[in-house]
Amino acid sequence: MDLFGEQTEQEMQPVSCGKQCSVLVPYPVDKAYSYLIPDNMLLSEGDFVTVPLGNREVTGLVWHAAPEKVPTGKLKTVLSAHDFPPLSKVHLTFIEWVARYNMAPLGMALKMVLSVRDALEPPNPVAAYTVKECGPDRDKLSPQRSKVLKLLADNVPRRAAEIARLAGCSAAVVKGLYDKGFLDKVDLYQTPPCAAPSIEGHELDLSVHQNIAAETLKKSVAGDCYKTILLDGVTGSGKTETYFEAVSEAIKKGKQAVILLPEIALSNAFLDRFKERFGCAPALWHSSLTKEQRRTVWRAVAKGESKVVVGARSALFLPYADLGLIIVDEEHDPAYKQEEGTIYNARDMAIVRAHLGKFPVVLVSATPSLETIDNAWQNRYEHLHLPSRFGGASLPDIHVVDMRKDKPPRQHFISPTLKDAVEAALAAGEQSLLFLNRRGYAPLTLCRTCGHRLECPRCTAWLIEHRQTERLHCHHCGYAMPLPEKCPSCEDDESFAACGPGVERIKEEIEEYFPEARTIIFASDTASTHEELKQILDDIREKKIDIIVGTQIIAKGHHFPNLTCVGVVDADLGLSGGDLRATERCYQLLHQVAGRAGRAAQKGHVYLQSFNPDNRVIQALASGERDMFLEAESFEREQAHMPPYSRLVAVIVAGPDEDQVMDVARALGRVAPQGEKIHTLGPAQAAIYRIRGRFRQRLLIQADKEINVQKAVQSWLECIKVPSNVRVYIDIDPQSFL
Repeated sequence: MDLFGEQTEQEMQPVSCGKQCSVLVPYPVDKAYSYLIPDNMLLSEGDFVTVPLGNREVTGLVWHAAPEKVPTGKLKTVLSAHDFPPLSKVHLTFIEWVARYNMAPLGMALKMVLSVRDALEPPNPVAAYTVKECGPDRDKLSPQRSKVLKLLADNVPRRAAEIARLAGCSAAVVKGLYDKGFLDKVDLYQTPPCAAPSIEGHELDLSVHQNIAAETLKKSVAGDCYKTILLDGVTGSGKTETYFEAVSEAIKKGKQAVILLPEIALSNAFLDRFKERFGCAPALWHSSLTKEQRRTVWRAVAKGESKVVVGARSALFLPYADLGLIIVDEEHDPAYKQEEGTIYNARDMAIVRAHLGKFPVVLVSATPSLETIDNAWQNRYEHLHLPSRFGGASLPDIHVVDMRKDKPPRQHFISPTLKDAVEAALAAGEQSLLFLNRRGYAPLTLCRTCGHRLECPRCTAWLIEHRQTERLHCHHCGYAMPLPEKCPSCEDDESFAACGPGVERIKEEIEEYFPEARTIIFASDTASTHEELKQILDDIREKKIDIIVGTQIIAKGHHFPNLTCVGVVDADLGLSGGDLRATERCYQLLHQVAGRAGRAAQKGHVYLQSFNPDNRVIQALASGERDMFLEAESFEREQAHMPPYSRLVAVIVAGPDEDQVMDVARALGRVAPQGEKIHTLGPAQAAIYRIRGRFRQRLLIQADKEINVQKAVQSWLECIKVPSNVRVYIDIDPQSFL
């Protein structure tokens, strides 16, 4: 996608402020406010300050020098300036670009940067202890106290809890030694993560293709210029080790690097590989961190102390002191799209950030998105290809199972062919994965007597039965309820039946076939914490698990050397529906799942169960003709004038009053942009009409690529007055149409 087009870069010049300055605050406002600068304060663009806003004191950012046109008597005064490095000019420009491109309030773009506001204050030290050089006589000390002094003989300051743990005593023993004059107390501060990664002595034995790609990446980093590079390699080809060479080059140049991962689920195995390569853990950034961990990382990144950050999409907005490389791993993954708050695509914004900072960005995938591969075809992106698996491992054999002929028993979902394959893997001491991208026991629960379906009271969605919790759950809003004893429609007793399979039902079937096998479910609701996830992954790698029943969380980046058999229970799932990316995403997901098989010495086999084996997605997977599939998909998109050959903007009208939402949507529809190069579809009910009690209408703008859609949408929306309890959301380049 050509992100730049009409969105020209506007360099923000450093300006020393005079008597007034403009301060941007992290709230839904679209302009900076003017403030007086005290006589004893010198401010410039990018400085962090505290200012009064209404009856509050808030943290903001000096945006630029304000023209001194506002009478000073009407202005409030900047309260204080934080003793902290200012945000770089490039990052200020990036904030403005993100807000303008995504049509978000400027203050909300700043809010993504100021995500840990108390990080601007110096951290509080913790008390640590060392041995006094000339302490009291030690002859009459107890064995426990002597052990503590021996531990501290290396002169390394340690906290009392750490000393107690290492010496096998209580913290009171440490305090007693301090009270009697044997120990000194010193202030200890948190060590910045990834402050000194090692780049020497860790060279890997790369393949010929990896070496060629790695050298190209290193030259791009050394060149100090913008470039977007697609690192395209089959699953298991060693893409991670290849781009680690680019990270090493960035560290060598004294630059910072950020590696974006679509989900934290990827990070466990990834961290081990990072530590092996660089001798330390990276700075991590994701939603599961504690407040103190986030504070430490944010400060270390802003001061340039942390050299490599590995994180989710929000890591892109950290205040890097000197960023020199961005890696977007699994660039095709829809998790890079932020769907709430400030709506943006982190992959696309990463390209913009690299362009503004004049350094390379590397997009990594075995199944690139059509937008990315089209840019590579058009030579806008440099294309590096790794065609074979690392270490001599071969790609798995793909077998298509025609479910119309190879039928499982009634109320069962695993074909005889797949059952035999799992049995053979068990007999060989190898692991199997059964994939179904559907959580819970069954996707639908209905009354046998009257056909009544149990629906979420707050969403237009069916409730999903989960046997593990013995409740029905809504996967959109979190609502849950026990299965009713009577049907609320016909009042028949115990008449509800589970229809269709979820992962819990597949596990039940596997346990029926193979009761001695060690079987687990691997899904987001069974590995909801970082610790649970790590434990499951460790158990799989240590061969404590024979059969894994998993959802899409298992498909992303995991390396299980003993996993040889993969069965996709319903390969047709995801192919239906009106989403223009449905076939592309289905192909990407199934390709990634298939890539878990046979990544080591043993040959892998993948079984795709399908009622439509002639579908082009199934055939492309079976034949291994990825590019042929992408070319066919590209042709269809071009004929339909859909992205990447046009621009889309979704406008979602939402509110608790259905009639009011409809009135606003119709009013927008009456004045919507219509013309030869731009036209508007809708309004129409969203695919999921009600979520969390809010009704939703959608309109969709389709425009030629040369059209400035942001300007068109802005002019359009200004024509309509929107009631305060109705929200209008703008989604530039939508990825989902729910």
